[in-house]
Order: sequence, then C-alpha cells, then structure tokens
Amino acid sequence: MKTCLIVDDSRVVRKVARKIMEDLGLSCEEAEDGQKAFDICIVNMPEVILLDWNMPVMNGIKFLRKLRQTLGGDSPKVVFCTTENDFSFIQEALGAGADEYIMKPFDSEIIQSKLLQIGLL
Repeated sequence: MKTCLIVDDSRVVRKVARKIMEDLGLSCEEAEDGQKAFDICIVNMPEVILLDWNMPVMNGIKFLRKLRQTLGGDSPKVVFCTTENDFSFIQEALGAGADEYIMKPFDSEIIQSKLLQIGLL
C-alpha cells in the first residue's frame, strides 16, 4: 500500500484529505506543521505528501526545501494544497521541488487527477 503524509495546520482539511487519500487506497499519516512533517519523514519517508503553505513552526515551502536536501528526500511526490493562488507562489513551489499544485478547496476528483498526472495512481 502506498503511503501519504498530509501536512496542514487545519484538522478539518487533514480529515477531508485523509478520507480522499484512503478512498484512493493510500495509507495516511498526518502532521500539523512542517517540523512535525519533517520528523515523520526522517523516520519513514512517504511516497506522496499533500502540503499546505501557511502553517506555524515551519511553513510548507521551508519544509519542502529542507526535505529535498535530505537523504531520500528527493523521492516523495509533493503536491502543494493551498489558498495561495498568485503565480509567483506556484513558481516558487515548483522551483523548490513540488511536483504539483492544487488550490483549496479541493475535492476527490481534483486530487485523483493530480495523482494520476504525477504517476502515483
């Protein structure tokens, strides 16, 4: 079973994303900030990460940059799921190593299509 890490400071968003990912056949873990997510990745690197941008402690872009510099951190597919819709944010995310970018609010169809595009499903 493929593994997913859902990183978002909103418990509701994590719950919705978890339901979608589990319905797609993935096993999920959750983290409410980038530091907790990084700690999880050091122990058990997931195959895909759904990542929010704006979070306390360590935001999504800092987490992504740190992840990509870590041994094995180049392997997970990273999909930013955020309300940041300015093109400069999208460019920054992709430049830092994100594989895809989804705008909130999202639904199962959107996530499934992005996971297909990045070759995860």
